[in-house]
Amino acid sequence: MPIFTYKALNSKGAVSNGDIDAADRSEALRLLDRKGLQPVSIKEASATNAVTKKQVAKPAAKPIPRGSAAAADAAKPTEKSDGLLKMKRAEVVMFTEELSDMLGGGLQLEPALLAMENRQELGNLKAIATRLRQDVREGMNFSNALRRTSAGFDQLYCSLAAAGEASGALDTILRRQAHYLKTLQELQSKFILALIYPAFLMISCIGVSILLVTTLIPQLTSLIKSTPGAKVPLGAEIMIGASDFMKEWWHVILLVIIGGAIFFKAWKDNPANTYAWDGYKLRMPLFGKLISSRFYVQFLETMANLVGNGLPLLRSLELSRDATGNLVMRKQLDTVIDQVGDGRSFTKSLNRAGVFPPLLIDMVAVGEQTGKIDISLRRAAERYDREMGKDMQRLMALVTPVILIIMAGLIGSMMYLIFTSIFQTISGLNGGGR
Repeated sequence: MPIFTYKALNSKGAVSNGDIDAADRSEALRLLDRKGLQPVSIKEASATNAVTKKQVAKPAAKPIPRGSAAAADAAKPTEKSDGLLKMKRAEVVMFTEELSDMLGGGLQLEPALLAMENRQELGNLKAIATRLRQDVREGMNFSNALRRTSAGFDQLYCSLAAAGEASGALDTILRRQAHYLKTLQELQSKFILALIYPAFLMISCIGVSILLVTTLIPQLTSLIKSTPGAKVPLGAEIMIGASDFMKEWWHVILLVIIGGAIFFKAWKDNPANTYAWDGYKLRMPLFGKLISSRFYVQFLETMANLVGNGLPLLRSLELSRDATGNLVMRKQLDTVIDQVGDGRSFTKSLNRAGVFPPLLIDMVAVGEQTGKIDISLRRAAERYDREMGKDMQRLMALVTPVILIIMAGLIGSMMYLIFTSIFQTISGLNGGGR
């Protein structure tokens, strides 16, 4: 049976080297994954090299007894510090770009962090660089230092940093990660911008309606009541009744709205209901397709970033799943991971999941056939990013006129009833004068 020489990272981020017996490369990757190791590189060793390595291999180190001082020292690098520093997404992007540029310019990690620490314009990033440099000087791995410093460095980020440390390509990986984070930031900005204008129109409609009901209609009521013999039209009576109801019970209405919002948030945040809510978001009229497109773009960008940085496909899928917030999509990725772990191709695994579009699967299949799957994933991400942009434009083109029609109908009806009441009151006064 062939012997494979591997270089991998354990759960604490430490580098582990060794040999493993496996029928082929795929089985070797699965065996490492079962041991909780994240492969960085794996090569088939010749029989001669394998025998030589076994002959000169050092005896295994004795296990460290639990509770001993040595065990405490060994665990020390992975201990979490008291209080993580807060970082915004933009600060994470800026930090990653700055550090990758310095490392690419030839600086070592600690001098690069020192240079960032001394730069006045970096603001909050100075504290981040200071804490990271202290941990690195004490001998801690950079990936573990990231985990100890801020929650802004998520699991995906720390895993990539660990792979970069082990492979000696930390600057390249950080540069790609900065590009990836900027892409996600732009994606989120597009999604929010698509909702701002419709939300502004809705708020304006509600505000104008409240102004009419609470201010103009009471003044109209006083005018009609002060007119001898004036008859209040039915529409005006309805608006006056609505105005009186809101003036008397506004606090109850406000409490009901706030209570409903709190109840809905509590229901949504309950772990037992999260899966149902995530499924409804994907089926939501108008917005469901947009949310699905956003998932495809993020998934493809993440996979392209991980595979392009040299991580195995199975490990890349696991990290992509961990970076996915929607539980329904996470379940589908679990299916893909199980299929790939059983030895099936990535394309067939995506097809068996039953939720990925045929176009996405076809583009991934091209990458598998040519051996350039990271390039195909990135091109697919760009394709779906353009498709998502078109979906946003179509949504804006549809939602905005609908909201304008609703506003025009609601406010126009109120204004029609108000002016009708005024004209009838004036007509009554003229008739009474004769």
